[in-house]
Amino acid sequence: MSPAPTRRRRTRPARPAGPDARGTEIEVEVGPVAHGGHCVARHEGRVVFVRHALPGERVVARVTEGAEGAKFWRADAVRVLRADAARVEPPCPVAGPGLCGGCDFQHATPARQRELKAAVVAEQFRRLASLDVDVSVEEAPGGGEEPGDGLRWRTRTQFAVDAEGRTGLRAHRSHAVVALQDCPISTRAVVGSGVLAQRFGNVETVEVAAGSDGAAPLVVATPVVGTHAHLPKLAAASVAVRTPEGLHRVSGRTWVGERIGVRGREHDFRVSGAGFWQVHPAAPALLGEAVLAALEPRAGERALDLYSGVGLFTALLADAVGAEGHVLAVEGSERAVRDARKSLHALEQVELWAGAVEEALTDDELVRRGADVVVLDPPRSGAGRDTVAAIAGLAPRAVAYVACDPAALARDTAFLAGHGYVLDGLRAFDLFPMTHHVECVARFVRAATVPTPPQA
Repeated sequence: MSPAPTRRRRTRPARPAGPDARGTEIEVEVGPVAHGGHCVARHEGRVVFVRHALPGERVVARVTEGAEGAKFWRADAVRVLRADAARVEPPCPVAGPGLCGGCDFQHATPARQRELKAAVVAEQFRRLASLDVDVSVEEAPGGGEEPGDGLRWRTRTQFAVDAEGRTGLRAHRSHAVVALQDCPISTRAVVGSGVLAQRFGNVETVEVAAGSDGAAPLVVATPVVGTHAHLPKLAAASVAVRTPEGLHRVSGRTWVGERIGVRGREHDFRVSGAGFWQVHPAAPALLGEAVLAALEPRAGERALDLYSGVGLFTALLADAVGAEGHVLAVEGSERAVRDARKSLHALEQVELWAGAVEEALTDDELVRRGADVVVLDPPRSGAGRDTVAAIAGLAPRAVAYVACDPAALARDTAFLAGHGYVLDGLRAFDLFPMTHHVECVARFVRAATVPTPPQA
């Protein structure tokens, strides 16, 4: 049989957006905060996403992206005509318009930042899950030199390297590198590694990871493709080079050590290279406790840890279900699974699978035995429709979803609702002060298990 003839679509050429509007200055009333670290304003009927502003302010904004005929512009607030009471002077000298893009909210008090993040979480749930959630963003303890200052919390930082070999961070939505002498949100251990005071040759990025075991931080340099990296001497750090073939030791060790304590039990972990670990020092224990509170694992139960990394939640679940229980951890990074094997080898009730979560959830044995409780900590893009459906198919009594993107979480909340699971608790944590990022832990249960509130 010959193939059916294809129909040609008539395509209309895109209308030109008009002259470039970059550099244009406009005066606007700043509206609500939006997901992504900016606020929404309007100018002559056009939406303008304004950074370095706060809701309710009146500012002069300079357009950074957009053309005269575009539906929206991006802009920076370059002059504040009417300031919000919570506006402060940014503690970092390069946290302003056109400079470093690493932080979003240094111009607001930490308390105001948490209010903005709570508003974003609530708006995403209204928009994507049709739910009104009452959420406040909790301050994370520790991490700063002064309580609540929002500084010196980042234990892992990836720096870019400019053409002259200087390290820094990129400008917002740009490849341009802003060279730094300090990064006030990075810990003293990260800054003390010496990478900001040295020059690197043929290097694209430099990642610094400082573990909680007190050992020297690890510096991982990624060379420009096809070149040999030229590294300075860093006496205060271990050094490794990452290539497509793997991690190559230069000096010291190629991993960092982490220790956490939750509910009276301590666990030690090793994290190879600059592998994933929560960047705020309080985050592992804080999230671990939140997950246990959401799931309330019982002795002898079957637990499933998806996107398990080096096994943070795996270890805590193993403590909770005990020797008679079982914990299956699934992680796509083979390096992370190797680390988990080294860290969790004494826990006989733990089983580790290296592979894609989506594929693991179709395993006949896993589908047959199901799971009593599930925790998932997916990447920023979230779990997605198919993964959510597969989790629901295992019929767990409770699901704990750890999310660093409230939009992905809200979208997946709607997917879970379609499979009979409802949101039964939501906590949000300020684990990324000065930035727009927020970490959430959501609890889901089958709709039939939600208690009906008493009648008034």
